[in-house]
Amino acid sequence: MNALWSPDTLVIAAGGRATQPFGANGVSIDSRTLRQGDLFIALQGDHRDGHEFVADALARGAAGAMVSRIPPALPPDAPLLLVADTLAALHRLGEFARARSRARVIAITGSVGKTTTKEMLRRVLEAVAPSAVHTARASYNNRWGVPLTLSELPPDAAYAVMEIGTNHPGEIAPLAALARPHVAAVIAAEKTHIGQFGSLEAIADEKACILPALEPEGTAILPRDTPFLPRLMARLPSGRRLVTFGAGPLAESRLIEAEAVEGGTDVLASVLGRIVRFRLAAAGRHLAIDSLAALAAAVALGLDPEAAGTALSGFTALPGRGARRPLQLAGGEALLLDESYNASAASVRAALAVLALERGRRIAVLGDMLELGEMAAEEHLSLAPDVTEAADLVFACGPMMGLLYEALPPRLQGAAAADAASLAPIVASALAPGDAVLVKGSLGSQMRVIVDALPGSGSHAPPRA
Repeated sequence: MNALWSPDTLVIAAGGRATQPFGANGVSIDSRTLRQGDLFIALQGDHRDGHEFVADALARGAAGAMVSRIPPALPPDAPLLLVADTLAALHRLGEFARARSRARVIAITGSVGKTTTKEMLRRVLEAVAPSAVHTARASYNNRWGVPLTLSELPPDAAYAVMEIGTNHPGEIAPLAALARPHVAAVIAAEKTHIGQFGSLEAIADEKACILPALEPEGTAILPRDTPFLPRLMARLPSGRRLVTFGAGPLAESRLIEAEAVEGGTDVLASVLGRIVRFRLAAAGRHLAIDSLAALAAAVALGLDPEAAGTALSGFTALPGRGARRPLQLAGGEALLLDESYNASAASVRAALAVLALERGRRIAVLGDMLELGEMAAEEHLSLAPDVTEAADLVFACGPMMGLLYEALPPRLQGAAAADAASLAPIVASALAPGDAVLVKGSLGSQMRVIVDALPGSGSHAPPRA
């Protein structure tokens, strides 16, 4: 088997100098999770410098390390690739890998639903091209995640599905230009990170920056039901195809019905004029809408819509993004709805709608939604009607959810705490057999701590980078 990066190609692509020749079978920026034969790239982070972990990476089996300086205490024969700037060199690796690949590239952005849609599309594509679909190891969608994903793209892959994210203006355009997608999808424009953007219009404009990077004769997948559709379409270059998705009558990939069933959702849709039926092993109308974006992208790639729908049957929600797990309690089971990975007002409402469908006592454990700036209090308080309708008992984590908690009727108030560590044992002790408990909050609210503290839950959080 040929290495992903031969010694010569690695030096040429990165624009560096090797202390000795070495190739690599993969690329990693985390010494804790790298695989045998990976190239370890020592990135300079906000809090840690990857050069501190070069020795550890080599000891764990890295083929070599890309560095901008030689760390102390390394043996003189350590396999190193010296570059001026490791992040810039990672981008060059991604650019080189994209140029040599024959893969059809699909790039997905949006305020919510990126990872779920990516995984839905991966499932569909793997049904027709087993072992030839490349995706990121996790939600790698930022200035290092996108080039990292591209740098691991095998030259012979048939498809590459990737996310492109942002939390500041100006981030999507250069990453989209690096990916040069054949299909670009915008899932939604919501108030996530609005503290950095100032308005929903600015968020929509940033999402639209993925569209100019479309390859000639590429296809844009856009949400029909958003008021920002004209704003998105204005950034679509001429010669590119447009397919919309949603529940409205004008959507080409249109939801006809999403019926909640035991442990899932029966979906009936019209996809470019073809009727498609399938069952998701996950609850929620929002997931049905995400599936329409995935189906539209699959059809844009030439796949049959009915076959794509069949491949989606059985799709389950991801850990931290709606995964359902039983909790083993004394005397019986409770149900965990794990939404601990992230949160916005739109996604909290969607999760609450799923909770409202459950039987037994419905418990909502909600953590602060972050990066909302001056709109933080307003956004949290706006959830009160949804919480009141969906939950029988509420636990709140953080100062902003504390405001919401105080606005709720006393009958719903379980407890509030400043942080997840303080709230976790209170929630764990309150659970009883038959309960359904939703745990949701922004990543920085650390709601995973609460998930891990629940009886019999184990740890199923997404991998860290």
